[in-house]
Amino acid sequence: MGVTNKEKRLVAGCLRREETSQMELYRLYYSYGLGICRRYAKSEQTAKEMLNDAFLKVFTKIDQYDPQQAFKPWLRRILINAAIDHHRKYERQQPTLQVLEDNTHTLNAQNKGLEQLAYEDVVRLLQKLSPQYRAVFNLYVVDGYTHAEIAQQLDISVGTSKSNLAKARRNMQQLVAKTYDSKPW
Repeated sequence: MGVTNKEKRLVAGCLRREETSQMELYRLYYSYGLGICRRYAKSEQTAKEMLNDAFLKVFTKIDQYDPQQAFKPWLRRILINAAIDHHRKYERQQPTLQVLEDNTHTLNAQNKGLEQLAYEDVVRLLQKLSPQYRAVFNLYVVDGYTHAEIAQQLDISVGTSKSNLAKARRNMQQLVAKTYDSKPW
């Protein structure tokens, strides 16, 4: 899908540093961007910070956007990079915690998968993961990065990326089992 006339008009206005065009572009993609940032953030406030950082980059680097390409994928890349930057700056130094070490709940992952949950439920569960696990899980499972790309983006080894993904998946399964164990599917 190409660029819409509205996007062309807004991008042109942003190139001229028109505040009204910037605000309209922000409003147009606010929900889309916040949805992406929520997956990487530990809280709603953090997601909004990531979103605002991303839009600041959009407005300062709008001249690098190729108007022959679709706008949304370009924006998505900036949103993901803003989330990674936030992770590097604020969350990477936090110790990686095992979210659920007790095995009081048996896992029924085969019967109770993430596909049965609503998007908002999954986001809330993702926010319970440690920052490192959350970042790797999102980059690999949701955004389709390879372990080599994740390792480069997060400055970790490929083995650490794979290990963090396995632990994130296990923790997500435990969270699902613990949270929804007594609820009917």
